[in-house]
Amino acid sequence: MDSYHILVAEDDREIREGIGIYLRSQGYQVFPAENGRQALELLERETIHLAIVDIMMPVMDGITLVMRLRERYDLPVIFLSAKSEEIDKVTGLNVGADDYVTKPFAPMELLARVNAQLRRYARYLRQSGGEADAHQFAVGGLELNDETKEVVSDGRPVRLTPLEFKILALLIQWPGRVFSADEIYERIWNEKPIGTETIMVHVRNIREKIEVNPKEPKYLKVVWGVGYKIDKQ
Repeated sequence: MDSYHILVAEDDREIREGIGIYLRSQGYQVFPAENGRQALELLERETIHLAIVDIMMPVMDGITLVMRLRERYDLPVIFLSAKSEEIDKVTGLNVGADDYVTKPFAPMELLARVNAQLRRYARYLRQSGGEADAHQFAVGGLELNDETKEVVSDGRPVRLTPLEFKILALLIQWPGRVFSADEIYERIWNEKPIGTETIMVHVRNIREKIEVNPKEPKYLKVVWGVGYKIDKQ
């Protein structure tokens, strides 16, 4: 999948645009809506993979929107609300939301919730689409099979070390999304990073193996000052 499409239904323009900026920085496509009615119209026109929904909105509120949405769609929903009362959280989850974030929230917290829900949704889609697709990822001519541990780049088999394979497997599952060196370290080593030099070395080695011209990489790109990504083709 080239890029996940995320619906952001929020009547506060500043919050809506702020969420959009953070999501786009991670490679997601964002579809904004000012109220529930606009959100439903977007759902009918676009393929949406996750919805972030404010509960209190004019024209059609978030609760009504999600009740309508659940009649036709299985995509994950994250509720936003300025209220922290337990009754609102229970109501939101009961009508079909998958997660709940209370305002004010840290952008990285929301991104973490989005990423977690999309990982679950991706597994669901692969399983419902057939087991043969569950372990295979491809971006352009770069292919990776997480079950057989095989990598092919433009028709050429590539041999990676176990750590190199894990790093590439992480990046290829999220084309266009930028991962910081710290995040890669935490996900691969399952511990807090003590330095990013080792990630730089592994990335350089991966690039040497998968790229035709490592000095002008087609797949594995560095976003200076931010991190690394597999470029969408």
